[in-house]
Amino acid sequence: MKSIFETAREDSRLSTSVAMLQAGGLAEALSGGGEYTALFPTNEAYSTFPEEVLDAVMDDRERIEGMVLYHVIQGKLTTRELARMEAIRTLQGDHLDISGSPETMRLNDAAVIQPDVECTNGIYHVIDRVLLPRAVEARVRR
Repeated sequence: MKSIFETAREDSRLSTSVAMLQAGGLAEALSGGGEYTALFPTNEAYSTFPEEVLDAVMDDRERIEGMVLYHVIQGKLTTRELARMEAIRTLQGDHLDISGSPETMRLNDAAVIQPDVECTNGIYHVIDRVLLPRAVEARVRR
């Protein structure tokens, strides 16, 4: 078994998420110790994301870091465990709304399309949309 970062790097559907991790400075954290739950949008999810928003995020280290941290939760949480919650705080500081059962889970507006990918330092779930924290979204729109 490999780390979250190493495992995600081997999944061709997640190459944009992996690049975002590297740009946001989180690749090392998700390669090492600790236990994390990461939420990885597919490449297709980024392709439907508004290009001007993505460009604004990519041009600003603080924005990209905030966006990446919004996709990571402290601790290892399966969809079964997440389904017992209504919301959870991300490493970015904002909360994600959780709805549905483990089989139909949604985090904000994103559906989990591949749950519970086990790694040495936690777990990740593949999602169908990019999550954007409210604070980052407000700065981007300015």
